[in-house]
Amino acid sequence: MIMKSIIYLSVIIILLSACGEKKPATDNTDKAENTNIVTLTDAQLKNASILTGKIEQREISSVLKLNGKIDVPPQNMVSISVPLGGYLKSTKLLPGMHVNKGEAIAMIEDQQYIQLQQDYLTAKARIGYLENEYNRQKDLNQSKASSDKVFQQAEAEYRSQQVLISSLAEKLQLIGINVRTISASKISRSVNIYSPITGFVSKVNVNIGKYVSPTEVLFELVNPTDIHLALKVYEKDLDKLYVGQKLVAYTNNQPAKKHEAEILLIGRDLSADRNADVHCHFETYDKTLVPGTYMNAEVQVKNTKAYAIANEAIVQFEGKQYIYKVIGNRQFEMTEVNTGESENGFTEILLPTKTMTANAVFVTKGAYSLLMMMKNKAE
Repeated sequence: MIMKSIIYLSVIIILLSACGEKKPATDNTDKAENTNIVTLTDAQLKNASILTGKIEQREISSVLKLNGKIDVPPQNMVSISVPLGGYLKSTKLLPGMHVNKGEAIAMIEDQQYIQLQQDYLTAKARIGYLENEYNRQKDLNQSKASSDKVFQQAEAEYRSQQVLISSLAEKLQLIGINVRTISASKISRSVNIYSPITGFVSKVNVNIGKYVSPTEVLFELVNPTDIHLALKVYEKDLDKLYVGQKLVAYTNNQPAKKHEAEILLIGRDLSADRNADVHCHFETYDKTLVPGTYMNAEVQVKNTKAYAIANEAIVQFEGKQYIYKVIGNRQFEMTEVNTGESENGFTEILLPTKTMTANAVFVTKGAYSLLMMMKNKAE
């Protein structure tokens, strides 16, 4: 009987001990459930300078980020070559330099230029004799003093010489030599190359003393009046853009240097990647933006109605974003949110969120102070 009483007593003690151990676990659970709620004293509330308000609908414009490169229409890019080839005697051109139409940009020399001028002057000197002989044989033929064959031969030689002179004159014009400026005492072994446009030098492919053939490109010039930015835009974003829309562009090397531009043309031909070209014109051309330069662009697309809250109402904690909801007197609950676009000090709050009822009030200023208090409390 005594033994049974001892056993019963032991069981009761064990049960009481187990019950006593469960209570702290319940307290920890309650404590864990309330870690996202902070309650302030009157003094803390005053020091935190907290302001509250509701999430409101505002006009928010989103930013469409694009990329592309500097492009120039074919008629605005000029490749400079030498029709007859030769050795580069001199040039001062460097990439980025400005040149004017008609300005001498290089000098080429070669012995064939001497030969060409010699041939022209020789042909020009002989034309006088052949013309006189032609006229003489013409008069003789009319009076039947010479045969038709002799007259026809004189005429053929005269006409052939005229063709030769015209041909040589065109060749000289082709290399930039004015036939009116050459004579027996004025034969030049070099010719100047002149810029056909006003613009900028984009490439220099030669050096002094190098021989260049007629097929080689010495320089490339760009007329900046129609230089533009060609952006790649995916099909789904095309309807967000329109002609005349403003944007800013920048290079990877200088992201802080913004270049203002305007959409000039929206292409409708889609590539295999389902994107189209959008051509933009710069408000002010920067000569450092040479053709082929890769650029990024940001376009403010059409405004939309969105639920938004002040930027300082949103806090970052452990890789997530939160705002504080007012749930009682001096009591605030940290609520996770997803955000969208930001503009003019406000950030879009993506709905739906269960806590965002029509009457819900949130902290709009002082959210960071609440986060610091919660961290200190947790520690």
